[in-house]
Amino acid sequence: MTRVERTMKVLWSGWWRRWPRWVAWASVLWAVLYAVFGLACALSGTSLLSYGGDAGGSGLGWAVMAVGVLAALSSGAVVRYGLRPALRVLLWVTCGLAGIIAFSLLMDVITLVVGQGVDSWAAAANKALAAVGAVLLAATARSGRRSAGTGIRVPSTAPRFAQLAAWVGTLAFVPYAAMKWVWASGGTFAGITGEEMLAVSERNGASGIFLTLESWGLDPTALLAVLGVFLLWGLVRPWGQVFPRWTLFLRGRRVPRWLPLAPALLGAATLAPYGVVGIGYLALATAGVVTMRRGDFHSSGDALLVGWIGVVAFAAYGIALTVAAHSYWLRTRLHPSSSVQTAHRSSPSSSQGSATGGRRRRR
Repeated sequence: MTRVERTMKVLWSGWWRRWPRWVAWASVLWAVLYAVFGLACALSGTSLLSYGGDAGGSGLGWAVMAVGVLAALSSGAVVRYGLRPALRVLLWVTCGLAGIIAFSLLMDVITLVVGQGVDSWAAAANKALAAVGAVLLAATARSGRRSAGTGIRVPSTAPRFAQLAAWVGTLAFVPYAAMKWVWASGGTFAGITGEEMLAVSERNGASGIFLTLESWGLDPTALLAVLGVFLLWGLVRPWGQVFPRWTLFLRGRRVPRWLPLAPALLGAATLAPYGVVGIGYLALATAGVVTMRRGDFHSSGDALLVGWIGVVAFAAYGIALTVAAHSYWLRTRLHPSSSVQTAHRSSPSSSQGSATGGRRRRR
């Protein structure tokens, strides 16, 4: 390690160890901005619903302002009086409310990635702000529980249950990817041809890149599913903790803990509830309790078939991602350095030095 690298590591370590002191102030700043955002949306009549701009949707701005005020009061109390048990509970409640508001943020990100516009930019901004707030509030709630550990764990494989969940999440995407491949290759599935599906994507505002990939037989959403599976296995295998050989200049370096955990937690918080709720709705539609809208398909039965394939994939993957992220969290957290496998312990010279020291002490 060079002198510059050591200096940067010391600076980063010192800044990170001070995080309990500044995270509450950051939460206060976010809460004030979020309350102002909600108030502005409420007074201007801006809808925070993802679909449509009806006047009734502007009432959600008052709810957003209330969450911001509650977060400001609880975070400000932490700054003033310290982290008390009652304040910790209040922070977690506010964090949960912010997480609920941020629901489906990943869907907006995916639509932007594939070149389609979001239904409401105000609603998308609200979800993004809520996601940031949920992270800050959770960090504030945990700021009084810093781990005493200083050692870094040796890269390890996840337990069998987590690996089984990864297999379930992977296999659940196989029917989804096959369906998308049939359409991208010009075939027919669920009564709709590949040309019709391409026309639907173009009508919904798909970008030129999206349409070009579709014409080449590559569906962008299927490619995103492949990236999701890659993330899933990175959470349960050792190469998700240390960059492997094929990463060239990064190989052998530690993977920053937040790098896989950030998208994993976002994906789990979005896809798992979305899939579970979707399964419930499709079950009611299959039983005839509710009517399934056919949308762009020729019949409600075709829409129901496609819905089952997609929702089951999202639900299984979201739950598997939750299990894998939890396992990765536990396997990568700091622990007492006495139980860590350090470099000097494994080096021959240190072993010889330890043996010599032992002989001297025995003498």
